[in-house]
Amino acid sequence: MARITLDKLCKRFEQTDVVHDLDLSIEDGEFIVLVGPSGCGKSTTLRMIAGLEESTAGEIRFDDVPVNHLSPSQRNVAMVFQSYALYPHMSVARNMAFALEQRKVPKAQIEESVAQAARLLNIVELLDRKPKALSGGQRQRVAMGRAIVRSPDVFLFDEPLSNLDAALRTQMRLEIKKLHQILKTTVVYVTHDQVEAMTLADRVVVMDSGRIVQVGSPMDIYERPLTRFVAGFIGAPRMNFIPARVGQGVDGAWELVFGQACRARIPPDQVARFAPFGGRAVEVGIRPEHFLEGQGGAHALSLEVAPTVVEPTGADTIVFFDLDGTDVSARCRPDRRIAVGNSMHFAVDFDRIYLIDPETGAVASPDRDTRPTAADRP
Repeated sequence: MARITLDKLCKRFEQTDVVHDLDLSIEDGEFIVLVGPSGCGKSTTLRMIAGLEESTAGEIRFDDVPVNHLSPSQRNVAMVFQSYALYPHMSVARNMAFALEQRKVPKAQIEESVAQAARLLNIVELLDRKPKALSGGQRQRVAMGRAIVRSPDVFLFDEPLSNLDAALRTQMRLEIKKLHQILKTTVVYVTHDQVEAMTLADRVVVMDSGRIVQVGSPMDIYERPLTRFVAGFIGAPRMNFIPARVGQGVDGAWELVFGQACRARIPPDQVARFAPFGGRAVEVGIRPEHFLEGQGGAHALSLEVAPTVVEPTGADTIVFFDLDGTDVSARCRPDRRIAVGNSMHFAVDFDRIYLIDPETGAVASPDRDTRPTAADRP
């Protein structure tokens, strides 16, 4: 296993910078997920760690030893790709053994390594089959087995589940999580799927436009996003962003105002967080799961709305409604029978409301007294 350090890592293709000054420390045995939209630089970063892509500037260290000059084979990493890249003319066992055969590993050791990996992945009965006789999930297990037999210091996964259907993705996420708990090898995993990031990672690295915008545990990222981008990217359904204004009423009390549709008094224990935005336009961020059906109390934002769209999903029901020209979604219980156009009440506790500075995109999370500063950023 290895500890990985990225120090001011950069990558430029001709005149285009695709990765900018990445600083990241990955602990020995940690499961790190790089997540972000297509083109954010996450796969390029992974390929630089693997040695498949040469960095333009900066340094990559394994256990404090620079590896920029080392070839992929010298770094002792194993990579699992989106495409399975199996040899069609070889059996599963030969596919898994091929890299060891190239290294001239003794036959008995190869057979033991293949058998052990097959047991871990529950593919013992597939060892004599050819790839064409396997399902997508089975092929991905074989690709993982090929990586495991090499006993690498680092596992690198580049969107390995993208070609699988929803049910198989869920199953394979579980298998990958179990494998990491058994092998305890350092893992760097790339995905654009925030559900994969949340369910797999010890820590999530959110990237945008070639930069790291936030690093933290899955729940830290979910509960305390630093920017509007992170707040909108993490969470499904995505966070609602609603234009609003923070002001003072005729009695001097602080209020949160949504156009002509709604105004609510800000509770005293929340004033310190809202007051820096006084007299300014802001965006309010509310996650769909933080809308509660009912009138709410004195410390809640209360809304009476008429649903415009209702989406039953089985596990829950997503209700869409208009709030002063903004489409807003709320998550409701699956047993609720909700009709479009019928009036219903929602409440949101003020300690569940995020404030977003429209000029900077910085987020004042519910447990923050003021807007984030540069010291809060990665």
